[in-house]
Amino acid sequence: MQNAHAPLAKPEVDWTALQNFAALRGQLRLSFGPRCNIACWFCHNEGDVPPPLTRMDRMQQPRPRGLDPAGYLTLISSLMEAGLKRVYFTGGEPLTSPLARPVLEQLPEPEPDASYTLITNGTRVRTHRSWLSKTHLDKVKVSLHYFSDESLKAIAGTRIGIDTVLDGIEVARDIFERVELNTLLQKENAHEVRQILDFALERRMPVQFIELVGTDFNEGRASSAVPADDIVAYLRTLTSDEHTEVAGVGQGRRVFRINGIEIDVIHRNLGRHHVGQCGTCPVRPKCVEGFWALRVDHDGGVQPCLLREDLRMDVKELLADQTRLSEAVAGHITSFTEGTL
Repeated sequence: MQNAHAPLAKPEVDWTALQNFAALRGQLRLSFGPRCNIACWFCHNEGDVPPPLTRMDRMQQPRPRGLDPAGYLTLISSLMEAGLKRVYFTGGEPLTSPLARPVLEQLPEPEPDASYTLITNGTRVRTHRSWLSKTHLDKVKVSLHYFSDESLKAIAGTRIGIDTVLDGIEVARDIFERVELNTLLQKENAHEVRQILDFALERRMPVQFIELVGTDFNEGRASSAVPADDIVAYLRTLTSDEHTEVAGVGQGRRVFRINGIEIDVIHRNLGRHHVGQCGTCPVRPKCVEGFWALRVDHDGGVQPCLLREDLRMDVKELLADQTRLSEAVAGHITSFTEGTL
């Protein structure tokens, strides 16, 4: 006979949803915070208040910082051990954050199937090259949405010159084996897109051309968005090697290969991975991405969707126990994919 006073057995954690997400190449994206030295008009700042809005209205401020370097490293270790393998570091501009160096210098050595990627605007790479070269980062993605001082100022509202960005790319190429570019297609850079492509191909760097995904933050200039039709047509004059991804969180991504270099086109309506909660989500009509990244903000929030603040889980109190932390995140993803949150 079972002892009525015996403690209840702890429910077994179901890791299936998290492991499936990892197997589909889902990302773990960690933001070092909203600070940035430029202010691109379309910035969504990983769901926090972006620099353009703060500059226009000082009353609109992002969340306070709640994580220290140890907290980031605990999250990274726990979630990688739980199965997530593709880790991306974002901002704002990550290299403006005092958190970047202590975190990136202490990253655990990745397993063979894991990777660390830094997403940057390139302007601070030379300043930090000495310590960046000693990290376990294996890839850098540089946002190159401009190719002249004029377009850089129009898009990012900065007096920084394009030479600083291009120099950062060259420094990154000296340090890292893998450097990639991403370019948001817009009226302000439409005349420079082919130059950006030529720049990438000459240096054998992959590049992604991305259609604008609308958010509440960038709706005021939504008319600047342009479709990818022109670049797709041009790429087809350069290569017949084209396919569309049909599985995983990148489904719908159009991939071209030119002399072995991968050129991606990301259409705004590709619908990367709509699952579970997405099916009944009240903001589904506004969402074109689905669940392709698990995002961690600098205040210790974890959420699977930028459009749903109500799905954000604060994990700061769990950082002292890595087992509880990874179990809680696994449970959160399970509830999201099953539509029970």
